[in-house]
Amino acid sequence: MSERRPDELADELSLFSRALYGQGWMPGTSGNLSVRLPCPTGQALITASGRDKGEITAQDLVRIDAATGEPSRPGPLRASAEVSIHAALYRGTGAEAVIHVHSPYATAVACLTRTASSTSLLHLERFELLKGLGLTDPSSTDLPVFPNWPQVPRIADDVHAHLRSTPGAPPGLLIADHGITTWGCDLAQARNRLECLEAICQLLLLTRAELRLSPTSDSVS
Repeated sequence: MSERRPDELADELSLFSRALYGQGWMPGTSGNLSVRLPCPTGQALITASGRDKGEITAQDLVRIDAATGEPSRPGPLRASAEVSIHAALYRGTGAEAVIHVHSPYATAVACLTRTASSTSLLHLERFELLKGLGLTDPSSTDLPVFPNWPQVPRIADDVHAHLRSTPGAPPGLLIADHGITTWGCDLAQARNRLECLEAICQLLLLTRAELRLSPTSDSVS
C-alpha cells in the first residue's frame, strides 16, 4: 500500500489522465482513472464524470469509498459513471490503481468478441508481452470480455463474480463494444499492463489471428 500523501496521488492521477488523453485513448470525455488512498481511509480518488481527461486537475477528482464506490463527502462533482466497476476491482483484487480507456486496438477486439448476454474468455498465448502482466504462467491467459449492459452496476457484478471464481485472472478486462480496463499496484503498473494488452490486441488484428473465445458460467443474470 502506498504511503504517499493524497495530494501527491491526486497530482499523479491528473498527470496520467492527461498523458493517456494525449495518446488518443480517452477521446471526448471518455475513460476514467482511480487510485486507492493510503490506509486506514478505505478510500480512493476517481476522475469526475463528464470531464475532459486532457484537462483534468486535482480539483476534478472525487473521493469515494473504495469498496462501494459511494462518495465519501458531499460535493458538486459526480464520480465517473463506471465507479462501480472500479469498486468491484478494489474489492476483488489487490489493486491500488485502475485505468479504463478506449484505446483503438483493444476496443476493436472488444467489438469483434462481443457476446449479447454472457462473459466470454479471449485466449491469448505465446505473446512475449504477456510477461508484462505479472502472470504466474506468462505463456498464456484468458482475457475476459464482459457484456456491455446499460446498467453499469450489472457489469460490475459480472466483474466481481468472475474475479471471485477465477483467482488467476489477468489484470485486465474488455467490455464489449466499449474498451479496456487494467489495474496494478500503482498507476504506472496499471498503465504498463494497459500498453501490453493494447499492443497484443494490435498484433491480433495485424496478423488476422483467430480470436479464440470460450464461454464462462459466472455472469450475473
